[in-house]
This record gives sequence, structure tokens and C-alpha cells, in this order.
Amino acid sequence: MATNLADRRADPIAVIRQNLTQMAPQFQAALPKHVTVEKFTRVAMTAIQNNPDLAGLDRSSLFGAIVRLAQDGLLPDGREAAIVKFGNKAQAMPMIAGILKKIRQSGDVSKISAQVVYENDEFVWHLGFDEDVTHNPPALDKPRGKAIGAYATAVLKDGARLLEVMNFEEIEQVRKVSRASGNGPWVAWWSEMARKTVMRRLSKRLPMSTDLEDSFDRDETVPSIALTPEREAAPVSRLDALEHRIAADPEADEVLDQSQTGEIATLESAISELDDCEIRVDIDARLAALLPLLDDGDGEKLKDHAAVLLAEFDQ
Repeated sequence: MATNLADRRADPIAVIRQNLTQMAPQFQAALPKHVTVEKFTRVAMTAIQNNPDLAGLDRSSLFGAIVRLAQDGLLPDGREAAIVKFGNKAQAMPMIAGILKKIRQSGDVSKISAQVVYENDEFVWHLGFDEDVTHNPPALDKPRGKAIGAYATAVLKDGARLLEVMNFEEIEQVRKVSRASGNGPWVAWWSEMARKTVMRRLSKRLPMSTDLEDSFDRDETVPSIALTPEREAAPVSRLDALEHRIAADPEADEVLDQSQTGEIATLESAISELDDCEIRVDIDARLAALLPLLDDGDGEKLKDHAAVLLAEFDQ
């Protein structure tokens, strides 16, 4: 049902709550069994109420970010994931706790950790056939000093140990090419982003499910950049190929034909957005985000178009 513009401006939080209630079937289909629709919707609304700026962002991108977190099985609670602002658009951002949760759920990893290293820590790392690390912080009453790097380590079910280490300069190189380099999570949560950066690099060597890889695909706060020749440990993945396309065409990931406020979507612009999706999961997310912005008739037509696109992916 079309949303009344005057009502939206009068009480945007109430309208968003109503939209999320209408999107319950999409959440039900996307969420894992251990997360109820009611809990996910409640946490999403709390995130929006705690950050009022989100209510003023492009609504299509806001709903899309929420649906993507549902598909990833992550709560936007600031621990597993967050909804962050990029310009006038919202984006889903998995946090390190959410990433570790999904990796553990894959069943292929028995232990995994990511930590920041500070200048007063004792830190020794070993490469070779048995990659390992020794990391001892100073006593609690002693300062740890400045951050000098980060590492991620994992033990696979077959006993193999994997380790990835990045120094401060390498992490900063990633930050500088991120769309959020000068604001948002890189400013507010540098340590969190450093851990996620090195975990992303380690993930290239982990047995990962497609949905976890897609989660990294969509996270523009931690872009993937080329390793130096002496550190390169894995071939370029399809993650890097997609991000190379985005870097070459900064507008490739922008929502098409939307008003600046995201208040109204036309059927033509909605179809164009679906056609622009590169992966199956983005079609589902974009469809769920656009339906509340269309009337019932156009919404059914958009569902039919999405069904055709999804059928093409299945061929």
C-alpha cells in the first residue's frame, strides 16, 4: 500500500515500524530458526530509535539493509551487526562478533579468534606448516600503548592452523580506500574494524559458505585490496572481482532512479533496480525493500519480475 508522504514526515518512526511489520513474511523466510521475527524486528526498531539519523535516510536502502541482516542471520544490535549511514543511504555492516558467529556455524572451524596487537604486548608469530601465534598483553594496571597491528587465527576441524597478521600500515591502507575512511565505524570503532579487516583476509583461506562470502561481498567498510607479493597466500576470489568493479565504477552500487529522500518508488525504477542486481541474495533484499514503497498492483508486478530473474539464476 502506498505510504502517505505527510504521515511519514510527521512520524517517520511509526511509519518505519508499520513497514517492518508488513515485511514480516520476508523476515520469516530469511531468518534462521533460532531468531524469531518478533525479536529481529524489535532489535531493528531499537537500532533505528537509538540512531534517529537512520529514519531520515533513503527508505529503500534502509529496508534493504535490514533484510540483508535477516538473510545473514545477524541482529542489528551493535554487536553482531549494525546499520550504518553512507551519505543518504543505509548499509548493513556485520561486526566482528557476527562474522565469528557465522564462521563457527559453518561447522568447518573448531576455533577462531581475531585480536588487535598493541605496542606493549608480547607478540610472536610463526609461519610455515604450523602457523601459530603467542600473544600476551601486559598486566591490567599497565598501559598497552598504541595499536600496531592485528591478527586472525583459526583451527580447522582437521587440526590445520591458519594465521593472518597485518601491521598498522596495512590496516590503514584498507581504511583509506574504504568509503567510510573518514567517518562512521572506522572513526568510532577502529579496533573493531581492524579485527574485521584481518579476519576478511584470513577468510580467503577458510572453507566458507556462499552466504558468508556474500556477507563480505556487501560490506564496503572493509574493502579487499591486493596483498604484497611476499604475503600473498590465496588467489583472487570473486569477492575481489566484484569490489574491483565497484572501485572502477563508483556509481555501480548506487540505487537507481530514486528521489533524494527515498519517499516514492515507481514500478519502472524498481524493475531497473532488480535488473541491476549481481547476485541472487540482492534480488531478494531489494524486492523486500521496494515492496513497501509501491501500491499493491505494482507490488505484484514487481514480484512477478523478480520471479523471472530468480528463475534465470536457477538455470
